[in-house]
Amino acid sequence: MSRRWPLLLGLIAGLGAIALSLLTGSDLADQWSRAARWTARVGLPIFLIAFTASSLAKLYPSALTRSLWQSRRWWGLGFAACHTTHLYALVRYLQISGEDRPLPALAAGGLAYVLMFAMAATSNDTAMKTLGHNWKRLHTAGSYYLWLIFTLSYGLRLAEPAKLPEAVYGVTLCLAALALRIAARRKAKRA
Repeated sequence: MSRRWPLLLGLIAGLGAIALSLLTGSDLADQWSRAARWTARVGLPIFLIAFTASSLAKLYPSALTRSLWQSRRWWGLGFAACHTTHLYALVRYLQISGEDRPLPALAAGGLAYVLMFAMAATSNDTAMKTLGHNWKRLHTAGSYYLWLIFTLSYGLRLAEPAKLPEAVYGVTLCLAALALRIAARRKAKRA
């Protein structure tokens, strides 16, 4: 059970972000708009821990990084739990506000959720054995696609002065995570 706590953390973070937004928003649309933003913000670090766990263990071997690497499945499931609360908050906001999203954005986001749920459903030893090499392909492609969606989502906000701090936060974390993955891959090739 000790490795499973990131799953609970992800669920609590997502539900906590929703609860806080419902307490602080000025009206129902503002409350759910905040819930959608805040669940994404708390989900990003959880995702990035899962995304970089093996890289951190290769680059900086220690008890902590080894523990992150060994529990990366649970960090991924924690992210899926948190980001499921994000999906709920986003759908509620769109229902209440009546705001439409462009079809390309819905398709890109929808694919991200399909991949996330597929990865969560196959985050077990039985699925790994059954899928063989396709398991690694799914999880690698899925994690990079989720990284890309986060990076683009935050990157598009860089041009909006009111959203600049949030944009810098997200883009910086995403690019740092990619740099870790690249560095770990280069180290493995040299070895």
